[in-house]
Amino acid sequence: MKRNRLNVFSLSFLDIITCGLGAIILLFVLVNAKGAARRETVTAELRAEANRIENQVLESKKQLILARNTLEKTLIDLAETRGLARQVIKTIQEEKIELADRDQDTLASRSHVKELKTDLKSLEEDVKRLRAGAKARDELGTKLRPFPGQGDRQYLTDLKMGGRRIFILVDSSASMLAETIVGVIRRRNLAVGEKLKSPKWQQAVATIDWLTTQLPPTSRFQVYSFNETAGPLIAGTSGTWLNAGEIDKLNQTVAGMRRLVPEKGTSLLNAFEAIAEMKPAPDNIFLLSDSLPTMGAKKPWGKRVSGKKRLSLFHEAIRRLPPSIPVNIILYPMEGDPFAASAFWKLAKDTRGSFFCPSKDWP
Repeated sequence: MKRNRLNVFSLSFLDIITCGLGAIILLFVLVNAKGAARRETVTAELRAEANRIENQVLESKKQLILARNTLEKTLIDLAETRGLARQVIKTIQEEKIELADRDQDTLASRSHVKELKTDLKSLEEDVKRLRAGAKARDELGTKLRPFPGQGDRQYLTDLKMGGRRIFILVDSSASMLAETIVGVIRRRNLAVGEKLKSPKWQQAVATIDWLTTQLPPTSRFQVYSFNETAGPLIAGTSGTWLNAGEIDKLNQTVAGMRRLVPEKGTSLLNAFEAIAEMKPAPDNIFLLSDSLPTMGAKKPWGKRVSGKKRLSLFHEAIRRLPPSIPVNIILYPMEGDPFAASAFWKLAKDTRGSFFCPSKDWP
């Protein structure tokens, strides 16, 4: 009997192989699908973490920018603070120097007490002599203008109102507002109307009014006010002599004085230079002031001027004064200027003029 040959690759075998391969492919598809889903989940988590970290980085950059801006502002504030500190230190040093100068001024003023007492006795004797030699006059007499008021004012005729060309200088600086430094500081911040009502300034206005009544009818005159600069009370008359016989000019002068507001510092040098510009030169000068100058031709660098510096400015101004002209001084009271009385008295004495400090009810 003939045996059948064994065929490995029979149809049944191929079916088995094909089924097995199909099962493997199916298993691979299932596993791959699960892996993809898992990868998607992990990727989403990583993306979320990356976004969170990116947001943190952006926020950190913002905070860094704010920190830099704050640092720059702090550095600027620090620089300003250092500048202010240097300024404060400089101010303290200036105050110490000023305090030392004031201490020296106090010692100097004490050394002048005896001299001032002697001058006071001499002035009291002059006042007694003038009062004893006063003569009664009628209400108007030879005056160009009437001056209303009570009392006998003719005891001051020793002011030597004579002369062909009479020049009157009146101090219109802020110190003419009051007799004390505190009073000056308080009044210089008031309204213009209140400044004009200051008793000390009203006395200066009344003095100019009285002086214009004493001018010789045939004389010529000019009235200048001065603070940091000098100029005539009547606008447009700079360097020009006015006729005392013209009553309108006298009235305009007094009106200009009543409108004038005291302010700023005091430059006696500029005032005396204005006198030097008058052609022909005056032969009689009247100076109404209350203290030594606080500046020369220009404002000083510092805000405070010591007593010695003011006295130096006074002597510098005198050198600009035309020679051989009597200077008559009317000195009003002012606190904190001990050298003023002796300095102005010496100026009047050296120029053969007159000097006096008026009482509060004069003229």
